[in-house]
Amino acid sequence: MKLGTALSSTWAMAQTVSVLASQEGYPPRPSPDAVCRAAPGSADWPSQRQWARLNETLDGRLVAPVPPGAVCHAGWPTYSPDQCPAVQAAWLRYTFHDASLVSTYQSQFSNDTCLPDPKYPCSAAGYPDYVINATSAQHVKIGLEFGQPQDMTILRRLSELARKNHVRLVVRGSGCDFIGRSNAPNSLSISTRNIKGIVFNPTSFRPRGCRLGIVGPSITAGGGSQMAELYLATDKHGQTIVGAGGDTVGLGGYITGGGHGLLAPRYGLAADNVLEMEVVTPHGDIVVANECQNQDLFWAMRGGGGSTFGVMTSVTMRTFPTPPIVYMTAAIITNASDDSIFDAATYVVSQFPYLEAQGVSGYSFLQTDTADPFDPSGSGPRVNLYLLAMALQDTQEAAAVDAVWNPVFAHVNATWPRMSVVKMVRAYPSFAAWYAANNDTNPTGADHWSGSRLVDAATLQGNAAGGLPALRDALRAMAQGSGYVLPFLLSGKGVWNATPRGGGDSAVPAWRKALAHITTGLDFEPLNTTARAISTAMMDKKLGPIRALTPHMGAYMNEVYNFEPDFQRQFWGDNYPRLLRIKRELDPDDVLWCTPCVGNERWQEAEGRLCRVWVRSGTEGK
Repeated sequence: MKLGTALSSTWAMAQTVSVLASQEGYPPRPSPDAVCRAAPGSADWPSQRQWARLNETLDGRLVAPVPPGAVCHAGWPTYSPDQCPAVQAAWLRYTFHDASLVSTYQSQFSNDTCLPDPKYPCSAAGYPDYVINATSAQHVKIGLEFGQPQDMTILRRLSELARKNHVRLVVRGSGCDFIGRSNAPNSLSISTRNIKGIVFNPTSFRPRGCRLGIVGPSITAGGGSQMAELYLATDKHGQTIVGAGGDTVGLGGYITGGGHGLLAPRYGLAADNVLEMEVVTPHGDIVVANECQNQDLFWAMRGGGGSTFGVMTSVTMRTFPTPPIVYMTAAIITNASDDSIFDAATYVVSQFPYLEAQGVSGYSFLQTDTADPFDPSGSGPRVNLYLLAMALQDTQEAAAVDAVWNPVFAHVNATWPRMSVVKMVRAYPSFAAWYAANNDTNPTGADHWSGSRLVDAATLQGNAAGGLPALRDALRAMAQGSGYVLPFLLSGKGVWNATPRGGGDSAVPAWRKALAHITTGLDFEPLNTTARAISTAMMDKKLGPIRALTPHMGAYMNEVYNFEPDFQRQFWGDNYPRLLRIKRELDPDDVLWCTPCVGNERWQEAEGRLCRVWVRSGTEGK
């Protein structure tokens, strides 16, 4: 489709419905004298000719996107009643949203403006107006230079900020973003998912500008590379990386958030293993960041959050010998009325320090009032279920798993004899083989809030105020509403004792004493303001007790609650003042803005517009 045709269609459809304007609970309308980023129809929005020129500069890589759900809505050029059912089914899968340049995993982050259901309205109002389908750092540079205010500094009069090309910018990798940073209306989006290329460095790597090389294997990958690609590429050399559990997770957001995974307890966070980055700064400069140059940027980009300090277009990170893995899945099952499932789960979680010392890592899932996973018909009685999916590295012997887990399950059997324990063990010759069989295929595509907490070993063992009963009550609170809570054993000595290049990185310091990463979440009905309000109140109830139990900890920022109180401290701890200073130095005009992100205090979203915040005295947010 030609750019001009797509543009006219998108603009026309965008005027049909304004969901944001009709939903209670969104930020208020901008005041008449508010200074906001440009939007279609505003005097400072670029003309069609300017967009066309940008497209020419990008060699035709500028896209005017059509909402992916429009296939189910008459009047859209992509409408197809025959294809709609397939899209509705695919909407639940990560791969569908990843393949789109604008789709979001959680539909509220596109403001539910075009769901694949004809009973709902369809508008482009929740999506970017344009997307740069970048394949190189140069494409990213062009986009950043187009979107920033020309010759402006944050100290200029606010009335001068609304001017030509003052367009909101959004950075999107794979779209695997649980807090909505990778999408915004009235914006130009820079997609990095097609910045590819993987090079294996078998013996050493010399960071540019450094006199000495770093001994050991590593991989240099384009910023849009995804986990499945990286695991396959490294496995060919008998190596692997610290990576995520889902195929479509991209390097950019994953590393800038810290990045945990099954191998993190052994080798540290993904951010701890980065040796060098190529970054396009908010001013459009393509720079190299490592321990020898641009050190502040190097530190900030490893844990300070995506869409904030720059756009990562390439990264070099350590690889490790791929271990054989024995993987155990075990279920502790009781009837749906048996509340003691929380006692059993709390006991198992209290054993995480023992399990980590034995080399165990992995995932556990507590679900109440659910179908019995071992009932093929699905028509049996409802149950409460605690499911464990845990790995033991460097062995393929089931006996090694039994030696670790038999004391734990013996205690469960003796203490709660009415519960059933079912166990299955499988061996895999490499991490890539394990991943191919066990990567994340959970459904997505709903309106959904996520939330998490990092928990230290002392709290897990009952040494915090209230002991194990307080931990049990916190797990029960996290399960309310949705019925699930996920205690993950994804930290350990490798994270605690990590030595990132350059003297450290900006991942939240709570990781250095955390053992468990405990998450929860909640679905809510789309386009229902009451359901949305109830869900946000419920999320605070779910997370309140675990926050109170661990006031000295924090949260893993890639899987957090959007409205976390005091998010600056919770997501970055004592690193926040330095991160804010670096943000102000690198991006004084806030060319890159997202929420909840470092330095976002000077702007707020109002009916899809990004508008300046300033206090009555006239001084600016710092």
